[in-house]
This record gives sequence, C-alpha cells and structure tokens, in this order.
Amino acid sequence: MRRSLVLTAVAALLCAGCSTADAGSGDKSAATSPSSSASSSDARSAVRGAVVALREDSAVFRQEIELEGEGQVYGLTVTGGFDFAADRGHLAVDFPEGAIDHTDQVFADGKIYISGGQEIGEGNWGVVPRDKAQAHYLLRAPLNDPEHVLQQIAAMRKVSRQGEENVKGMRTVRYRGILDHRTVTLRMTPDVRTKTDQAREALGGDLPVFADAWVDGRGRLVQTRMSLNMSGARVTLTMALSDIGEPVRVTVPRAADSIPVTKVGGILNG
Repeated sequence: MRRSLVLTAVAALLCAGCSTADAGSGDKSAATSPSSSASSSDARSAVRGAVVALREDSAVFRQEIELEGEGQVYGLTVTGGFDFAADRGHLAVDFPEGAIDHTDQVFADGKIYISGGQEIGEGNWGVVPRDKAQAHYLLRAPLNDPEHVLQQIAAMRKVSRQGEENVKGMRTVRYRGILDHRTVTLRMTPDVRTKTDQAREALGGDLPVFADAWVDGRGRLVQTRMSLNMSGARVTLTMALSDIGEPVRVTVPRAADSIPVTKVGGILNG
C-alpha cells in the first residue's frame, strides 16, 4: 500500500498533463557494481572539476527529456547555446505532444525572457528575474536553465568511475553517482517540494535519482544525465554539450516587447 502511494505521488510530480504509468524494466546501469578502481573522492573531484571549467566557458547544448507512462513515451527537447561565464544564453523548447509545442527563451542580465504561453500573448516576451524562476516537476530545471543542471551534477554523491565510453566519437570516462533529496528539490515550487517530501517520507528514504557525467580526456564535461525509474514512473534528462569555447551570440528582446510576469507555467517551462 505504501509503495503504491509513493508511485502515485512520484508519477504526479513528473509531468502534469502527461500520464505516467509502469515503466517496465529498471535502469540496468543503476544496478551494476562500480567498475572503477579510483576512489569516490577522486571521481567526485573529476566531475566537479569538469563542471567548474564549463562554468567559465561556453557551449552549445541539447537536452532530451523523456517521460514514459501508459505505454507511451513523451519527449521534450531543449536546444541552444550558453555562455556560462557571462551568464547569457538562448534556447528553444519543443514538445510535439503539447497544446503549446514551442517556446523560445533568452537569458541575459539576470533575467529570463520567454516567448509564447497563455500568460504572455503572441508577439511579446515575458520577463522574470532569473533567481526567482522555480522548478515545477521532478528533474526539471527552472525555465530550463542549463546552469541549474550543472549545479545538480556537481552535487553528485557516492560517485564512482564506470569506465570509458565513446560519446559522439569522443573517448570519455563515465562517472555515476546519486542525488540527495536536497539537490533533487533545489528551487522547487513550495507545492511540488511538499509533494516530493511526502513521497520521500512514504518511501522511507531519498527517491532513487541517479546522475551520470561524461568527461573527455581534456577534462571537459561533454554529457550529463539524471534519471528516476520506479516501476510506475520514469523520467530521464540527458544534456549533450558541444562546441565548447565557441562564442555564443545572444539577442536580447527589446524592453518595448517585454512584459514582466510573476508566474510562468506549463510543461515547456520546467
């Protein structure tokens, strides 16, 4: 009975409006024994070092967010470029199954500009302070902020070296760890945080959220993944990074086209 309640709660937290049910088999890599001879401390340092380096650089990124339930897979993509050192970037979000299937976002000067959405209206940009944006679902970043993903990856615990893997033709080392409850609930809206707390209490421990980071031979972070799979609920967020160090051009919407908003909802906005 308790597990049934947990699964119901977790499913509701993944994607309001997207039905989630039995995800079938679990994450096989989560069940494997660590293959590394390196200590957890060394592995954690490698991941943190790669995150720190990226935060002083720029990159093109592509996030793929996958939710599964009721025999269907729902997929969102977030693509763009980000100058992490300057805290500026742009991205596009696409959700083919949604009533609103596309939005654009611009990050600049401590603000996030959002196009489309019922709260904003066609032809305008909504604007919110970046530090006020919140996450509305498990393993989603506030307004898809890639910096938030890096912050969570840097907080991985019990990190182990899983071995070498090729990522888009590059030889990398894959590291795996877990995310604790504090990291998972980072910047969640109060109502979602409460539901997540309740799910954790019913489970008797942290939700089984795993994190992976792929680091190349130059110490660069080239891919990350966060995942939750609990038989009745599954979500995976994978972020691939490329063109590291290349300039990122950002066009900031005009003030005349921008409308301050206090709340931005919808699955596209995290």
